[in-house]
Amino acid sequence: MKGVAENGGGSYRSLAILRWVMVIVFVSFGMQKFTLQSAQGIAQFISKSPFISWLSVFGLRGEVYFLGVAEFVIAALLAAGSFSPVMSALGSFMGMVTFAITWSFFFTTPGVVKWSLSSDPMAWNLTGEFLFKDIVLLCVCGVLFLASLPRSVVRLRTG
Repeated sequence: MKGVAENGGGSYRSLAILRWVMVIVFVSFGMQKFTLQSAQGIAQFISKSPFISWLSVFGLRGEVYFLGVAEFVIAALLAAGSFSPVMSALGSFMGMVTFAITWSFFFTTPGVVKWSLSSDPMAWNLTGEFLFKDIVLLCVCGVLFLASLPRSVVRLRTG
């Protein structure tokens, strides 16, 4: 099981903490998707997104159920990634896609961010502040993804 953070040494081993935090994050996000409040809260983002607006074919509850199941799958892949670098890479990549899409809501959902040439060039409301954390979560998934790849692939990409 070489190439898995849980079996590595030094600072590489500490990536296991990030993995399990992300498992908890995806399980909690997935659970929230099965509430009416969550469905109503994210409908505005889904309907305006060029990436996931197609989910509206499932109806209000169906679209968030789809996302909830996807988040549970990502959590399961990340958990399985503690034994398999391939599962870790797949779960991490899917996490990156998830957070890249939610980060795109900054640009696709009207009213989340107000851009101006004033002294405050970017002001966001509470929704924007809520979405801002996703850039950090995207980066965590990116680190886990790179750590899951065989060292030879990472060396080729950096050297």
